[in-house]
Amino acid sequence: MTAALTLPWDWYPGSIPGNALIDDDAYVETSFSFTRYRSQRPVGLEMGPGAATYLGTMFDVGPNGRVRLGEYTMSHGAWFICDDEITVGNYTMISWNVVFMDSYRASFAAAERRCELERLAHAEERFVLQGATARPIHVGSNAWIGFDVCIMPGVRIGDGAVVGARSIVFDDVPPYSIAAGNPARVIRRFDAQEELPHG
Repeated sequence: MTAALTLPWDWYPGSIPGNALIDDDAYVETSFSFTRYRSQRPVGLEMGPGAATYLGTMFDVGPNGRVRLGEYTMSHGAWFICDDEITVGNYTMISWNVVFMDSYRASFAAAERRCELERLAHAEERFVLQGATARPIHVGSNAWIGFDVCIMPGVRIGDGAVVGARSIVFDDVPPYSIAAGNPARVIRRFDAQEELPHG
């Protein structure tokens, strides 16, 4: 783990945690993105060369969480809720208000949720729920995630896939396909060499 890093251009008086490996050619707009970052792993965040995160991107990473953004991947205002692992390949575009959540952070059982809420009322960190198992999310390279998309635990999105705006993704999206809707369904497949549709 290295020393915390401050950003000379940052409007927020915070720093990048020492276990966040940011390539020298990557860009982080503000350390405010790390206000919910709690990873205790040797590497809790990794950003490859040319990767960029802009205003509104939040790394809500739990103690055992790890996020990896590949080379030249761009995130504009996405929220990474990570208690295990979220990986994004190279050259992937992530639009604003996208939510990746590898854990629901709450049980589906009403009685267990009630106990968790009672526990949180007396806990030091009130935003940390512990009642769910995390399942990794993997996004391939050259993917495009539209605005307001929510990607749920355990989902794999293939290389070259496109997820339409405001989709809720519960199932895997195959490579070189377009998925959209709630729940998201594959609506088109295309050849890896085919140019993506315009408009």
